[in-house]
Amino acid sequence: MTVVAMNAPAGPVDGLDEQLVRQLAEQARAEGLKLTGEGCLLARLTKVVVESALEGEMDNYLGYAKHAPAGRGGGNSRNGKRAK
Repeated sequence: MTVVAMNAPAGPVDGLDEQLVRQLAEQARAEGLKLTGEGCLLARLTKVVVESALEGEMDNYLGYAKHAPAGRGGGNSRNGKRAK
């Protein structure tokens, strides 16, 4: 599979600690974790980023954070999650 990033910034991204990302990649290599392929570092990072973005989107849509008391008993609240 080939992924093409559209409109990706050429330089460092605001708020992204490039040094931290490099350290994570080096640690993964040292522990024998592949950077690409099935079960790789890139797949794990992508999963965390996408899940965080979706959680943030839900927080924004509902107007309160997960487990916040503001969501209890309201008409528009989280209803949990379950495996497919």
